[in-house]
Amino acid sequence: MHYTGTIWRPPYEASSLLLEVTAGCTHHKCKFCTLYADLPFPFKMSPMEHIEADLKEVQKIMSRYPDSRKISRAFLTGANPFVLKFDRLMKIAGLIHQYFPSIKTIGSFARITDITLKSDHELKELHRAGYDGLTIGIETADNEALQFMNKGYQADDILKQCKRLDQAGIQYSFFYLAGISGAGRGEAGAKATAALCNQLHPVIIGANMLTIYENSGLYQEILQGNWKEESETEKYQEVAALIKNLEIPTTFAAMGASNAFQIQGKLPKDREKLLTFLKHVITNIGEEELRRYRKSVYHL
Repeated sequence: MHYTGTIWRPPYEASSLLLEVTAGCTHHKCKFCTLYADLPFPFKMSPMEHIEADLKEVQKIMSRYPDSRKISRAFLTGANPFVLKFDRLMKIAGLIHQYFPSIKTIGSFARITDITLKSDHELKELHRAGYDGLTIGIETADNEALQFMNKGYQADDILKQCKRLDQAGIQYSFFYLAGISGAGRGEAGAKATAALCNQLHPVIIGANMLTIYENSGLYQEILQGNWKEESETEKYQEVAALIKNLEIPTTFAAMGASNAFQIQGKLPKDREKLLTFLKHVITNIGEEELRRYRKSVYHL
């Protein structure tokens, strides 16, 4: 398989076929992000012959296990494969369905700015070709934080582009980044994010905890006195504020390695259970133990 660097996927894509079609990120400017720092280039597309060769390799492996469960979903790897042009995404879908007719849906990470590159007609055609269940790292709806972190879009862009996904029938999930607003501003950022999400239809809202590494631009901002990190207990208070203010039916999950404690539940049904657990973490685990865990997360 033609895998380049560390391969990232959401926890809920564990059973998907991971197919590399891009490596790196087209944006590569978010101050907090170091996920693709191990690559010698910012971004590149996989040659179509590599993609086809990988599909053939998996097909050959699967043929040895005729009684195994058939693969029903593919997940395209890279920071934002949905940035690829419509024609290329359609060709990739065609190859996937050619070698694996059992695959019904194709997911990937996507940036909000990737959606703007497609017309409404193209989004609907991509959905017909199987593209569904995109994972979008919106991080927050706090415009000040989005601008400071160089995300490349504002909250209104999230709302506009995800409504277009809704209209095209493409389902999506969000990643929220607790701590991105900085010390003293987390709960306000969480409430703004909940207000935005309440106007949309994310299938899953996944929370991650900001972990700052010395090779990040954000670390330099801290050294220069331009930004102050939230405490660990503040981050959990922020997640609680998000859960309290979400009014839509969705799955809420904090399952990644950045979370010292993994939680998952359906909203609104499991709201009180989730909030009770978060209160327990804040009250009984406390800052010192949570900070010890944060320092142990040496790589994401």
